[in-house]
Amino acid sequence: MQTAQPILTKRKKLGYALGIASESMLYNMYYTYFLTFLVQIVHIRPNIAGVVIFISIGWDAVTDSVIGELSDRPGVDKRKLMAKSILPLCIFFVLAWSGLGNTLFGENEAPKVIFYTLISVAIWLFYTTYTIPYYAVIAEMTEDYDERTEIRGLSSFINAFCIGLGNVLPALVGIAFIGYIHIAFLIAVLATAAGAVCVTSLKGVYTPKPVPENFVKEKGLGIGKTIAISGELMKLPPVKYFLLFVFFFLAGNSMLQSNLSYMVVNCIDMDYNTGIAIVIGVLVVTMAAFVPVVTRVCEKTDRRTACLIFITVSAAGLAVMKFFGLDVTVGSFKIAVVLTPFLLGLGLSTFWTVFYSMSYDIVELDEFVNGSNGERRESMITALPQFVQKFGSATGILAQGLILGAYGYNAAGDSGADAATFVRPAEEIVKGMENISTVIPAAVVTVALIFLLLYPMTRKRYNILTEQLKAKRAGESYGTEGLGRLIGKSK
Repeated sequence: MQTAQPILTKRKKLGYALGIASESMLYNMYYTYFLTFLVQIVHIRPNIAGVVIFISIGWDAVTDSVIGELSDRPGVDKRKLMAKSILPLCIFFVLAWSGLGNTLFGENEAPKVIFYTLISVAIWLFYTTYTIPYYAVIAEMTEDYDERTEIRGLSSFINAFCIGLGNVLPALVGIAFIGYIHIAFLIAVLATAAGAVCVTSLKGVYTPKPVPENFVKEKGLGIGKTIAISGELMKLPPVKYFLLFVFFFLAGNSMLQSNLSYMVVNCIDMDYNTGIAIVIGVLVVTMAAFVPVVTRVCEKTDRRTACLIFITVSAAGLAVMKFFGLDVTVGSFKIAVVLTPFLLGLGLSTFWTVFYSMSYDIVELDEFVNGSNGERRESMITALPQFVQKFGSATGILAQGLILGAYGYNAAGDSGADAATFVRPAEEIVKGMENISTVIPAAVVTVALIFLLLYPMTRKRYNILTEQLKAKRAGESYGTEGLGRLIGKSK
């Protein structure tokens, strides 16, 4: 039975939203720079470096649903899970950027690959233990369609600046005595502080699920149950289209994001420090500016429509840039240094504003179709798309490394003194880098848009769903008229 939900004050919403800093800064520094770090500093070949990232994130993605099932169990406190995971997350994050692999193994690539894979696995395991409860808890605090969008919009607005910190701060590497380890430590301190604020803000607005009478506490990881629940969720028609949309969108955008350094230096032929500062600045401003715009469009239409509008513009713009070339200038200014991060920011601001709110809608659908006695599976439903999110992002980075390798790029001739030092490769390789920044991610995101078109959860259907769900909870007569595309059948 659903209990009365506490009032979410503006202060509580802001405190919760700040919690995104604990994962976003780490996430963005990792996705934008870790491939470069492994190639330029650790001297791992780009195709192998891509595999390191793919394995570590891919393996951890498998644990998402396991952690989701654990945090959904009665009596489990999501606040405690978050509090216990943030410190080890930050410790392993700092270790990843320490360059310790070079100290221990020199130029011997194989042990360095194992070393950085294991550290990355630890990072993403604790990342999941923090983020699954963090994102799932909103579905427990409110069921209001627009309030969920509002909270996620506020979180995405803060996220824009966190993306900026996660990208701009590492760009300072090479200045004076600043190294990756120093930036990672600073980000880790900020992330720990933000996590503490978030956990504190949830007090009074979140209560762990009560333990039923005669409840037998489950032992172990519950892998069998996790698989069974995942199977039930996958039978819900909106889920498969939503997950495919998430996978292809993030694969395309992660490929583009992890290629920014190569685009600036080799495709646009700009000074690294100047170019990357402009790129990240435009990215942050674009995301901060468009989050409220996307939120407003969601309120006027719905989340699906807002995604279709803004992500289509983003993908089309990237395709057009390939046609004109990244080196096109206005006067002497190369506009790709502004236009590329603008298009990236437009897509990312839209996605992160609506992504988790879209997954929350499935919580009510699952309760309506599969639940009994008010049973809800917020964390499992948050974990499933997060699994796909990581898998898609890892695939994008892997693809970037493999494509660079296929075009013949090898960083062996580059200086590893700092990440800002690049040697311009052959023209054919530069063309490959240009494709990774334009037409390839545009094509991948177009596939994502096709699945989004097939995604049936609209505001109108959600409102019908919640009305019938209220009747079901109250033990009253309920129907399925208008819900056929959501449940896949009539009752």
